[in-house]
Amino acid sequence: MRLPRRFVPPVRSASSVPAGKLLDFVPACSTADARSLQQLQDFVSRFSRLFVVTGAGLSTESGIPDYRSEGVGLYARTDRRPMQYAEFTRSARSRQRYWARNFLGWPQFSSHQPNSAHQALRRWEERGKLHWLVTQNVDALHSKAGQRRLTELHGCAHRVTCLGCGSITPREDLQWRFASLNPDWSVQAGAVAPDGDVFLEDEQVLNFRVPSCERCGGILKPEVTFFGDTVNKAVVQFVHERLAEADAVLVVGSSLQVYSGYRFLLAASDRKLPIAILNIGPTRADHLAELKVRGRCGEVLSVIQPL
Repeated sequence: MRLPRRFVPPVRSASSVPAGKLLDFVPACSTADARSLQQLQDFVSRFSRLFVVTGAGLSTESGIPDYRSEGVGLYARTDRRPMQYAEFTRSARSRQRYWARNFLGWPQFSSHQPNSAHQALRRWEERGKLHWLVTQNVDALHSKAGQRRLTELHGCAHRVTCLGCGSITPREDLQWRFASLNPDWSVQAGAVAPDGDVFLEDEQVLNFRVPSCERCGGILKPEVTFFGDTVNKAVVQFVHERLAEADAVLVVGSSLQVYSGYRFLLAASDRKLPIAILNIGPTRADHLAELKVRGRCGEVLSVIQPL
């Protein structure tokens, strides 16, 4: 079974996030010790068809904050919470607020670039070491890095879908439609959240106009899995099939707190597949892993060779 072709976002020359700010959202962590690095190298060298699961901890080194990291994640820095699927679908005002904030955050969010961890995983694929990569991130950084054997489990913020006819269009196209419908709308934006959201007060978005689907007039939604929604069953089945072809599993930068990703670790454990985890903090699957390495993803993966 083949999944629908993805839009590959354009690779821009540089992130709009100042270089000195790129690591602001990476939790404090000591450098991985030589013994841990050697153990991870040995793990990677033992297998030839790695199934890799990545999460928000991979993209924090590109300047994109995650939700749960202690002290630096979105939940630690603000009482704001991400959009819920039910709220988005039932409330036109909620959609107006979401898209207004997303419109302001898009230039920065879409400018983020892959870091050394994304590049390392792409090289693993080129060398035939990585069989399949499943990311829980919606930032398109794996695609920007050139990863091809890839499933974006929770969708991608660089795509927009119509809830009426199901058509999918590039998010960049919608940005131009927003701009043309709101030529005089301007407000002061706050911090950008992991999904490209920007913090605004309700009264700031009252006059923001939201376009409908050009094909059927339906409601437009980012092609991402909102909180409270479920991952497409065909996507889940496809990923299980790729897992069945693998000989080991590596988790990179994910706490696996969300079941949609954790389920594949349970399935791997049932299949008796060896599991290794690279993450700064604890994960939901630590008890399933034969190896746990604590460290920054880019710092560690850059020295691991796909032998």
